[in-house]
Amino acid sequence: MRKIILIFLIMLLSTPTCQAFGWWNKEKKNNNTPQAEIEVEPSGSGYRGTLPDLTKGFKTTEPDNAKPVFENSKKFNSSDEIKPVPRDNPAFVNIILKEDKTSPYLNDINELMPQLENLLLCIENSDSVQKFNAKAYFFNKTVEYLINKYNGKPESSYYSFKKLTELSTHTQSVANLRAEAEKYRPYMAYSGAGYLYNENVINQQLEYLKTEIENTIVVLKEAN
Repeated sequence: MRKIILIFLIMLLSTPTCQAFGWWNKEKKNNNTPQAEIEVEPSGSGYRGTLPDLTKGFKTTEPDNAKPVFENSKKFNSSDEIKPVPRDNPAFVNIILKEDKTSPYLNDINELMPQLENLLLCIENSDSVQKFNAKAYFFNKTVEYLINKYNGKPESSYYSFKKLTELSTHTQSVANLRAEAEKYRPYMAYSGAGYLYNENVINQQLEYLKTEIENTIVVLKEAN
């Protein structure tokens, strides 16, 4: 009986299935590579199991902090480190700063040009007495300011300055004449003193003033 059992065990161990099972266990013991535990789904839905950790054994490296390739300037905002502006250097003043070469007097008379042009248009368009007198008043006040500003200075002897003062006086006289004509014309005849308020006389005075304004504009432009 023992012989029969012994023969049966020898035959069992000699089968390919047992040999394969023994070989697999041997390889599993000798191989340190992690193996995936895979289960086969009988329904044919795929594999299910735990995959090996492939990142194990690898060491991640942290990037080093970048450092600037330049050194911080010491006392950058200090007044000792900032060079003063070379305002005494003519090249810096004329090229960098672009010093204004226009004198204050020329700037003043240039600002008067629009006022003279408005007066001229007012006469040409035969605007009302009120509109003309308002523009004349503004012009005369500006000239009065220039007279006070340049009194006793070389600019007061310029030909352009004298033309402005003469024009201001003429403009004021015509403005007064028109205002008086509006006030007294209904009560005075066109003879004697009333002749000064005649419309033809006033229009003649406006033409004289127009010519003087045009001449003054030309003088001011030449002064530039």
